[in-house]
Amino acid sequence: MQFVWATYEARAFGKDELKPISLAGHNPWGGMGTTLVDSLDTLWLMGMKDEFYRGRDWVRDHLSHDHVGQVSVFETTIRSLGGLLSAYDLSGDRAFLEKATDLGNRLAHAFDSPSGIAYGQTVLNGHSSMNAGWTGGSSLIAEIGTLQVEFCYLSKATNDPSYCNKAMKAFEVMNTKKPANGLYPIHVDPRTGDFKGSTITLGAMGDSFYEYMIKLWVQGGKTQQYLRDMWDASMDGVTSKLWQKSTPTGLSYIADLNNGRIDHKMDHLVCFMGGALALGAYTNPAGLQSPKAQRDLELAKAVTYTCYQMYARQATGIAPEFVTFRAGSDMQVGSAPFYILRPETVESFFILHKLTGDPVYREWGWEMYQAIEKHCRTEHAYGGLKDVRNANQKPEDRMESFFLAETMKYLYLLQDPDTVIDPLNTHVFNTEAHPLTILDKFKW
Repeated sequence: MQFVWATYEARAFGKDELKPISLAGHNPWGGMGTTLVDSLDTLWLMGMKDEFYRGRDWVRDHLSHDHVGQVSVFETTIRSLGGLLSAYDLSGDRAFLEKATDLGNRLAHAFDSPSGIAYGQTVLNGHSSMNAGWTGGSSLIAEIGTLQVEFCYLSKATNDPSYCNKAMKAFEVMNTKKPANGLYPIHVDPRTGDFKGSTITLGAMGDSFYEYMIKLWVQGGKTQQYLRDMWDASMDGVTSKLWQKSTPTGLSYIADLNNGRIDHKMDHLVCFMGGALALGAYTNPAGLQSPKAQRDLELAKAVTYTCYQMYARQATGIAPEFVTFRAGSDMQVGSAPFYILRPETVESFFILHKLTGDPVYREWGWEMYQAIEKHCRTEHAYGGLKDVRNANQKPEDRMESFFLAETMKYLYLLQDPDTVIDPLNTHVFNTEAHPLTILDKFKW
């Protein structure tokens, strides 16, 4: 982190991203200092306080949203709003809360739909919101359900309930739908809240809706029972409909469901489920030894092992974007062999190690880290890979902000014996790995 941050500070400080080969800064997120804001809590947790406070000074003196036009509500919330709030939560510095409140006010326009369910895009320096054309006018279940951890924390920090109330509308509407098997199609009509189509996945466009079900229940002090009920119903559906085992080696994976038919594919994004299932098992009101908690913990461990194998079976030791499974031939790389520095697998390593104490997760995380160092490190930073099956390629000239916000942070926390961050009792991580104090333990 010291190595890559020194390059970012020298070559791209305040820019959204650093290009790891050409060493140029560029602004694919509208020029909001996304990598800087996304990395603040990583710097803090690693003890890089001088770098943290130089980042704070930039946020206080230079961060502005006045010039930013249309943005993804989901990405801006999880990266920028989450990053600012976590920096405030850890440091207590109100400069972060002031910028977060400004950003929250701008993002809140996205909730102005007939149903109260957020649009996917909004204009930060205006008042218009819309959905991207490629969604057919739909909102995406992952995007409408991955704003609440941040907006509810903002409500607590500002003593203004309106942020949380607006964000929670999506879960309140979804709770009335009672879909078959507790599994939610990924396309939602923002006018009515009704589903459009029948595609179901815990990968891209579906994933973090389920993650926030369990995390919101924990964040709110386990008081909103309907969230726990939604989670339990969904996990019943996952285990009865989507949980598959490969042949011949019996790898557990969570498949997609397209028009009622199983698609034997699993995204790297699905690897968050190991940690989420374990968190659900350890917070089960019936106790960890209850049948459903044990079932969920079994699947948590099994799917995380499969995610480890997604790395271990490749020539680079790095996982692809998704894998497919065919009877008799186990795991195949398929049509998306690239790696963009994703964090979901090491996220589950961290949570499972923290909850179970099993040292194997640290070993797997160390293997992953060594592979990233060997194949993704450039002379001055890190880049993704075009094909994880090729051990003789150079990294690409792109470094997502989540590499520093998530992948680096989880790799570090996994090995840190003294971390104060406890994902069971003190903090919830938003889907961008920003830790926020559980609201009934909120001190500021």
